[in-house]
Amino acid sequence: MLKRVLPLIIAGMFGGLVTVLSFQLLNQNEKAYAPQTETLAQKVNISNLPAANLDFRMAAKKSMPVVVHITASESQDLANKRRQNTPRGMQDWFFGSPFETPFQLKKGSGSGVIYSHDGYIVTNNHVVDFADEVLVTLSDNRQYTAKVIGKDPKSDLAVLKIEADGLPVLEFADSDNAEVGEWVLAVGNPFDLTSTVTAGIISAKGRDIDIMEKAGRDAIEAFIQTDAAVNPGNSGGALVSAQGQLLGINTAIATRTGSFQGYSFAIPINIVTRIVNDIIEFGSYQRGYLGINISDLDNQSAQELGLSITQGVVVEGLADGGAAQYAGVLPKDVIVSLNGEEVNTAPELQEKVGQSKVGEVLTLTVNRRGKFQDIDVKLKGLD
Repeated sequence: MLKRVLPLIIAGMFGGLVTVLSFQLLNQNEKAYAPQTETLAQKVNISNLPAANLDFRMAAKKSMPVVVHITASESQDLANKRRQNTPRGMQDWFFGSPFETPFQLKKGSGSGVIYSHDGYIVTNNHVVDFADEVLVTLSDNRQYTAKVIGKDPKSDLAVLKIEADGLPVLEFADSDNAEVGEWVLAVGNPFDLTSTVTAGIISAKGRDIDIMEKAGRDAIEAFIQTDAAVNPGNSGGALVSAQGQLLGINTAIATRTGSFQGYSFAIPINIVTRIVNDIIEFGSYQRGYLGINISDLDNQSAQELGLSITQGVVVEGLADGGAAQYAGVLPKDVIVSLNGEEVNTAPELQEKVGQSKVGEVLTLTVNRRGKFQDIDVKLKGLD
């Protein structure tokens, strides 16, 4: 019996020994590779990343008290005046009477951003352009009647004033330095849901989406495009960087339904401050004009002009007596930079000029029939 069992016992002991040795060998191999894994982890050490890239609580906490809810409405007197100034059809003339039903009063709501400690508030022009009665509600539910200080339809910005002091404000970012892929927050009051925060990234810069056609060809459209969810009621609210700085004013959405469908658009803060400061000081935007009609250079127009470049801004026409014509700019010149900063599209040029003042001298670098030259242009106001 023992003779039969003994070989089995020996075989079992040998197998166990092999297993132990194999385990130790594999364990040694794992330890041999461990330092490489640790080195890679050290290279991508999540704990060393800025907290703002991982957590938006600080940015939200800073920005929520700075964003206000705006209720705008039209008074009966204003509605009656609007009716008097509205052309009436034949039916109105034949069947109307002195006791006609007044127009339905216009009402709306949106958002705004506290711009200064003493009560100046920036919002979109389309939030208040129809109204003569504006009510501002702060994040702590305090309410104030607001006065409209000034409006600029060509940039869709407006400035309100409430009688309050010691209000919270945000530090301004430099929107020129914002980058595609950067995290941002949209703060506002969509669908009258106060103090709502959404997050996304910057999807593009310098977007022209032709939403201000009624404002004319010289409307300023150089939006920051994001995929942060923005809906009706967000207009006039804050676009905030992950560090809690004011990056822009939310203005529009790309939609076929009236609600958010993937992209939203904000006016860069560098344009906002230029316009708002003028409205506060002068009551209106003191805009400087180059006096040119422009279009984007594309491959076809580059071939037609015999150019090797494919990006820039083509001067299609010049205003008679305008700043650019006076300085020597010619039709079909292609503007490639302004004050040494590259310009690739018409919205980029509009954005940079929009940040300048009347009387300021800008240096345009143009490509004229294949040769580059600098032209100094002193901006004029609108005659």
